[in-house]
Amino acid sequence: MVSPAQVVPDFVQLAAHPVRWRLLSELATGDYRVRELVELIGQPQNLLSYHLRLLRGGKLVSARRSSADARDTYYHLDLERCAQALTDAGAALHPALHPGPTPPPRHPGPAPTVLFTCTGNSARSPIAEALLRRHADHVEVTSAGSHPRPQLHPHAVQALNEGYGIDLTGQRPRSLATMTDRHFDYVISLCDKVREVCPDFGDHTRRIHWSIPDPAASKAAQKDAHRAFVHTAAEIDARVRHLLPVLTP
Repeated sequence: MVSPAQVVPDFVQLAAHPVRWRLLSELATGDYRVRELVELIGQPQNLLSYHLRLLRGGKLVSARRSSADARDTYYHLDLERCAQALTDAGAALHPALHPGPTPPPRHPGPAPTVLFTCTGNSARSPIAEALLRRHADHVEVTSAGSHPRPQLHPHAVQALNEGYGIDLTGQRPRSLATMTDRHFDYVISLCDKVREVCPDFGDHTRRIHWSIPDPAASKAAQKDAHRAFVHTAAEIDARVRHLLPVLTP
């Protein structure tokens, strides 16, 4: 009879399979469509779809329809849930393996440069810009849109002010066309549509995609627009915090 202490944690069972570990590793860098995962991992689509279904069942991976093409689905790794699952697995093995406080990141050398993009540069990308600047003042960060709106969405401004104490009063959306002559270490798209039209910033720029729906166009916004923006800001904040170790090795 297996004692409770001998039961293998669900996360370990899920992550131990080599194909699922590859999927987790690729999705840890950004959101991908299944055909892109097929190319990255070199396994047939039906096999990857099977393992993605298991990871979704374990609530480690979620799926969202692309706002650029509803026939496409983006897969996203929940890094917050993975971090908690790893913590729980360590503690299940031995209490001493429960992690202590995370040391502050070191950031020698020149400041990394980051560009966040979305379509209107009125909500998602300026939220990401402001939150990254709040968490890492050594990073040079900006944001822009392929079709910038006349002004920031008022609910985006309110969500950042109330939830994070960030004042975006006076900031105006920027055009992606004005950024093409600048160098960025990271270009992070938060919108499925802008990912398809984002210009090439050169071989030394790392492209990352976060498939985040437009809070102004979501079903949740029809019931409570402010709450939809608060939820989006919280998701972006979680992603930004997990981005920090990548920017500050």
